[in-house]
Amino acid sequence: MNRTLDTVGAWLLGLLWILPLAYAAWAAFHPAAYATRFDLLAPLTLENFERAWHSAPFARYFLNTFLLVTMVTGAQFVLCTLAAYAFARFTFRGRDTLFLLVLVQLMVMPDALLVENYRTMTLMGVRDTVFAIGLPYFASAFGIFLMRQTFKTVPRELEDAARVEGAGPLQILWKVYMPLARPMYVAYGLVSVSYHWNNFLWPLIITNSVESRPLTVGLQVFSSSDQGIDWSVITAATLLSAAPLLVAFLLFQRQFVQSFMRAGIR
Repeated sequence: MNRTLDTVGAWLLGLLWILPLAYAAWAAFHPAAYATRFDLLAPLTLENFERAWHSAPFARYFLNTFLLVTMVTGAQFVLCTLAAYAFARFTFRGRDTLFLLVLVQLMVMPDALLVENYRTMTLMGVRDTVFAIGLPYFASAFGIFLMRQTFKTVPRELEDAARVEGAGPLQILWKVYMPLARPMYVAYGLVSVSYHWNNFLWPLIITNSVESRPLTVGLQVFSSSDQGIDWSVITAATLLSAAPLLVAFLLFQRQFVQSFMRAGIR
């Protein structure tokens, strides 16, 4: 009985996820006249994608978004790894208090820090840049927590053996802990890239020019047209923006699930 309920629930969630995507695909590949009505004889077209691409500087938006997610994910891997390693394997005064503060930060919504982050970026003189979009996210409380929990599962004997061979703390981290935590890095990397690829509110607030806007902010040009809303073009632009993540998920969905299962979040 429980298995049946789980299966039905999974199908319902799958339908809720796939229906908007199916409508977007229908509207994007058909003329505007068929965007709101279903007709099996409707002609297919790629004109909506061409119009969407030329209606906004998508090449620049893609570049900004790629730079953003690469910069943030790279910084998070470095900073979160070092912090998690210290929390997991070093003993120092105030360690538990500092880690408690990290856990408290998990309960703070990013939107609650928008005003202070905006002031900080302005004082630093980096407002309206890709760097300003990513800087508040360089350190992640969730990333520190996840990596710490994973590092704590590594047997101490491996670290002791590395010390006997003359390895220092950073060498142990690089050659022992990080290779064993590779599934966790894959899982966390996919989550981080997805979040920052789709983030909208903070990039909207901190950027003013095309040169620094990511895809999510650039898409608003299609919903603010004086000529009304063209759902065919909007859905085409949305698919263009979501295509990299969709392709990545379809290619790596098995690794994504297995990584979280092996990382354990334990």
